[in-house]
Amino acid sequence: MYKLYFSTMLLFMLSAISANAEERFPSDMIRTSSGDLKITFIGHASLIFSFDNKTFQVDPFSKLADYSTFPKADVIVVTHEHRDHLDPVAIEKLRTEKTKVVLTEAAAKQLPGGIVMKSGDVQIVEGVKIEAVPAYNIVHKRDTGDPFHPQGAGNGYIMTFGDKRVYVAGDTENIPEMAGLKNIDIAFLPMNLPYTMTPEMTAAAAKMVQPKILYPYHYGSTDTSFLTALLKDQKGIEVRIRKME
Repeated sequence: MYKLYFSTMLLFMLSAISANAEERFPSDMIRTSSGDLKITFIGHASLIFSFDNKTFQVDPFSKLADYSTFPKADVIVVTHEHRDHLDPVAIEKLRTEKTKVVLTEAAAKQLPGGIVMKSGDVQIVEGVKIEAVPAYNIVHKRDTGDPFHPQGAGNGYIMTFGDKRVYVAGDTENIPEMAGLKNIDIAFLPMNLPYTMTPEMTAAAAKMVQPKILYPYHYGSTDTSFLTALLKDQKGIEVRIRKME
């Protein structure tokens, strides 16, 4: 009897700790046609989407949080294979036998057993439509002349929660394919040099995508006020600044 009591109490306490782990980070609530979408901002490129009693982790990174204290993920989404986006330690702490992992071909070489998506692919994962879209560099390159993120290696993703289309761009510049993205409600666009975009490039990307809400993310030490100033006359785009360095 006592063993059962203490086991029950221990499980309760562990569940409470997991539930509270996310609460230490800022979050926004977005209303959709199928219930609320909670967006938790962990930092860098790491996000959590909580929807319909399911948890979608995007690019979890151990440097930002102790993921062993978080609820297990129903879905883990990986944009590309770089260590600040594909962190095996964080993924191991979040993953169960039932967890779906959505990732690129390059990432799958390091992390087998996932759902591999190429640009243009569409999957329904735990009731959420996920579309893979291009993410790459044109301008910013290594000393060798190779792009930091070559075309075809990484993905951005459009995830549809109810009637809300959420674009997580991954590590990319303002590439031409962005002009073809339609009906984006929320966009996460990166803004860290030299790997992705300047504020001017991010503003150009936002003007192509035309999201109703724009969150600059993965922006390092870039001054986000520059982006806000560049988009101040874009009445249809609400720029929201959250701590996503």
